Amino acid sequence: MRHQSVSSAYAAAELRARDYRANHDFSEAAKSATEAATIALNDGDVQSWWAMTYFRAESYLSDADFEGCADAASTLIQDDSISPQLRAQVHILMAKAHQGSGQLESAAAEAKAATELTSNESDVELNVKARQALIAALADSGKLGEAWSESRGLASVISDELDEQLAGKAYWVIGNVAFLCDKIDEGLKYHELAASTFSPARDLNIWAKFNKASAAMRLAANVADADTLRCIERAELATDVIGGSEIDLLLLRRNRAHWSYLAGDAESAVAILEDICTATAGSQVLGDAWFLLARAYLATGDTMAARKSLREAVVHFESAGAPHRAQQARELLQSQQEGASFWSRLRRLAGFRRS
Repeated sequence: MRHQSVSSAYAAAELRARDYRANHDFSEAAKSATEAATIALNDGDVQSWWAMTYFRAESYLSDADFEGCADAASTLIQDDSISPQLRAQVHILMAKAHQGSGQLESAAAEAKAATELTSNESDVELNVKARQALIAALADSGKLGEAWSESRGLASVISDELDEQLAGKAYWVIGNVAFLCDKIDEGLKYHELAASTFSPARDLNIWAKFNKASAAMRLAANVADADTLRCIERAELATDVIGGSEIDLLLLRRNRAHWSYLAGDAESAVAILEDICTATAGSQVLGDAWFLLARAYLATGDTMAARKSLREAVVHFESAGAPHRAQQARELLQSQQEGASFWSRLRRLAGFRRS
């Protein structure tokens, strides 16, 4: 009788967790998954405990609670009895959590462990997911040569037999790295391949995320054409339908600000970015926002505010473990300081001559 009671309680908690996740209430999904996992553990059902703990970690990740995701995943990785495939899945989750929190070295190490666990041919789809996580971590940490090498390896294993959504995600990450390596034509090519495999009817959430991310990469490469605007509008429309996390909404607004900046409306960009920079977000997101805000300030002629923004960008990029981005901000800051110093010396010299 007790076993039936516990099983019913578990089933109810699991159902609540899945309902919350389907409605994009990831925080409540994680809470219900925790409840289900606790019930399963008390009932001696280790398999259900594992499944719900993994579900909890996924929900935390979707909610941008990267610490919560890493904590939940770390309890799973300690289980020596799990298969290499399940262990790889946990390593991938931990890689994404570490990347989201700016711990890029740890993210790369976790993803590398997952690729090694899935290197045999029977785990192609899981290996593709592991490679994606590794490439993303390498790219974010500035190791673009390694990231591009891994990307070419990933491209070689994509085939018609691969699930379309997974193939689209692979093309997506390869395109990202191409953009970062200034291989703009290849970046556009792989993002177009990704767009052709994703279907809004099959997964509107992925469609929204891809278009948001593709717009960001195009804008970073100064590609402000009609296709980029369509990406922005598709992402905004899809997110209006399905909703999104606070980070999702911030990134959509950052894309709009970037578009405004490239279109010559620096004042509108400043207004959006000043608000974004006061938000609570990951270091990488804030670093990007402060850096773009500095550029927008420069376009309006406010060099003092631009220099302050660049200093903030350096701090956030360093916190995110993105040294190449921090260096970009430093170089722009140095150029502005040198420019100010030059004009200051020129004014002093002019004053001296007048005397």
